Amino acid sequence: MPQPSELVSCLKALHLSLAAECYAETAEEARREQLTHEQFLLALTRRELEHREENRTERWLHESRLPLEKGLANFDRSRLPAKVTATLTTLLEGEFLTRAENVLVFGNPGSGKTHLVCALAQELIHRGRRILFYPCQLLVQDLLRAKRDLTLAQELKRMARYEALIIDDIGYVQQDRQEMEVLFALLADRYESRSVLITSNLPFSKWDSIFKDPMTTAAAIDRLVHHSTIVELNLPSYRLQAAKRASGRGAAPSSPNRAQEDKVGEKEVSG
Repeated sequence: MPQPSELVSCLKALHLSLAAECYAETAEEARREQLTHEQFLLALTRRELEHREENRTERWLHESRLPLEKGLANFDRSRLPAKVTATLTTLLEGEFLTRAENVLVFGNPGSGKTHLVCALAQELIHRGRRILFYPCQLLVQDLLRAKRDLTLAQELKRMARYEALIIDDIGYVQQDRQEMEVLFALLADRYESRSVLITSNLPFSKWDSIFKDPMTTAAAIDRLVHHSTIVELNLPSYRLQAAKRASGRGAAPSSPNRAQEDKVGEKEVSG
């Protein structure tokens, strides 16, 4: 009959660390509940799997570079137009990642674009999807560094491990041509293979200022819009409203009525 120490050694050798810690407790529960051997084994392996999933989620949240304070629990969904709320509910299912579709979020400064995509990303990581967050300025710096070091292909391959790449505030800071060339290379590399989530203050009509060249601009937009969900947050600044409420200098602007809200929303473009 195997001794407990031998069983623990076997479980650890199989990298079943939690099972090694809790097998005795689980076995005692199984005896009390008169479970079969198969039911005991199932209970033990379930605990091991849950432990691994928790560790994986924690690790993926850490490596995602997401601002974790921007979660769904503290996101004011009541400010969203009805169509955007419905779109968010659909996106939370995560099927757009399976289809390698993009999400493009446009809106005024302070309208909640970054918080929206970060909250969405955190929920999806908890559901087993791997996501990476980058402010646009830092992203192009890393890509330029990789190009200079002749490791751009490896860097794009590393980013391809993530089902979704969030590029926050594209166009917020004007980039030079070299920076936009590496950004275009990234978008082309992920086209129809991995998802991109982008936030921007600039509508497509002003993206010439980002990519500098009309043909490059058209090609970038074409790749992003094909198989995409576009979300428009035409909302007053949340930060400005909060500041007004905190200071007591004035009431926050009233929200648009439902008819106006229904004009502001999401449209899907697919090819």
